[in-house]
Amino acid sequence: MAIKVLVPRLGEGVDEVTVTKWLKQVGDSIKELEPLLEVNTDKVDTEIPAPASGTVLKIVMQEGSPAKVGEILAFIGTPGEHIESVENTEVSDISKVESQKPIETQSATIDLRHSTDMGFISPVVAKIAAEHDVSLSQVTGTGLNGRITKNDVLAFIETGKSTIPELKTSNQQSANVQPAIGDQLIKHSPIRRSIAEHMVMSKRTSPHVLTVMEADLSHISKHRAANKSAFERDGVKLTFTAYFMSAIVAALKTYPSANSSWTDEGVLIHKAINLGMATSLGEEGLIVPVIKNADNLSLLAMARTVNDLANRARTKKLQPDEVKGGTFTLTNHGISGSLFAFPVINQPQCGILGVGAMQKRVVVIEDAIAIRPMVYLSFVFDHRILDGASADWFLMKVKETLENWS
Repeated sequence: MAIKVLVPRLGEGVDEVTVTKWLKQVGDSIKELEPLLEVNTDKVDTEIPAPASGTVLKIVMQEGSPAKVGEILAFIGTPGEHIESVENTEVSDISKVESQKPIETQSATIDLRHSTDMGFISPVVAKIAAEHDVSLSQVTGTGLNGRITKNDVLAFIETGKSTIPELKTSNQQSANVQPAIGDQLIKHSPIRRSIAEHMVMSKRTSPHVLTVMEADLSHISKHRAANKSAFERDGVKLTFTAYFMSAIVAALKTYPSANSSWTDEGVLIHKAINLGMATSLGEEGLIVPVIKNADNLSLLAMARTVNDLANRARTKKLQPDEVKGGTFTLTNHGISGSLFAFPVINQPQCGILGVGAMQKRVVVIEDAIAIRPMVYLSFVFDHRILDGASADWFLMKVKETLENWS
C-alpha cells in the first residue's frame, strides 16, 4: 500500500511550511530517511526525509505551495501501484486536530489556522472584531511578537486599513516597473519575501534611532592571538563575534532596559538574554539564529555556539525553534568590509548592534599619536523604549567591555 508523506511538526508554533524544492521527482526511487524535499518556515530551510523506501508515485504539493502540518506532500510506493484509495483516506486524528481545532474565546471563535499566525488573540480583541464583522487575518498587529491589539482593530475599523500597510503585490509593482529587453526577472524566494516583509514592518513599527561609537580592539586582538590555538585544540574557532556577543551580554546585564520589547501595557523587560546573530546566506539573504541564555556562556562556550549556529545556518541544518525567541541582535556587517551601517531592528526587540570592519587607524591617546585596531559600533534602538542618554550608556558599556578585556 502506498505511503503518504505528510508535513511533520518541525517545532513549537510551526503550523505551516512552504515547499521550496523537491529533491526527487515522480518515478525516482528513494530509500527510507533519504532527503525527499526541502521546506521553509521562518526563513529556515529544512529537509524532509522519506518515511519509507520505494518509488515516488505522486507529488501533491508543488514548489512554492504552502502546506499545513498533517497535509499530504507526496506518495511513495511500488511502480504501478494505485493510490486513489489512499488519497481518500482520512489524515490521522492528531493531524486533523492540530490543523483544524478552533480556539474559543469569551465572545468569539477563531480558526486556529489564522490565530496561530496572529499570535494570542485576547477576548476583547475577538469581541470587537466579531461585533464589527472584521476578519482578523486582515489586521496587522503592532503588539509584542506581532500580536493584534485592541487599538489595531479599532484603527482598522476606523480607516478600513491595517495600521501597518502591506507590501505591494507583484502585480502592483509590475505596473510601475516594466522590464526592458535583456532584463532578467529573479523570482522571490520565501526567504527573500520574509526578509522584505519583516524589514518593512519593522521600520513602520518603531522609531529607529542610530548612535555610533568607536572601540579600540587592542586588548581583544591580543587575547585572541594568545588563546586561538588553545581554543582550536578544543575544536573551536575563536572569532571576534564571540567577543562582541560577550560584550553585549555584559551591557544587557548592566542596562536591562535594552533587553526588552514594547507592549501597549508597558515595556517588557526580558529575564533571559537570547542573542540573535545575523548570518549571511549569500545571495539567498540572511537568517538570525538565536543563542539562548547567552549570559550563562563562557567565552569558549560562546565561540562554540557561534560556530555551530553559523555552520548549520549556511548548510540549512537549523531547526525552526533556533531562530525564535531572540531578545537582542548582533549584525557583524564588517565581515564584508563595511565600516558602519544603520541596521534595521529585528522586531519586537528593542535594538540591534552593528559591528563594522576592524581597521588600524591613527588615534590620540593621552596626547600621543598611536595606531590602534579600531571598529565602529552602530547601535540602532527603539526610541519608544530608550532615549539618547540610556542608549549611549548601553553602547558605552559594550565599548568599555571590549577595550578592557583581560
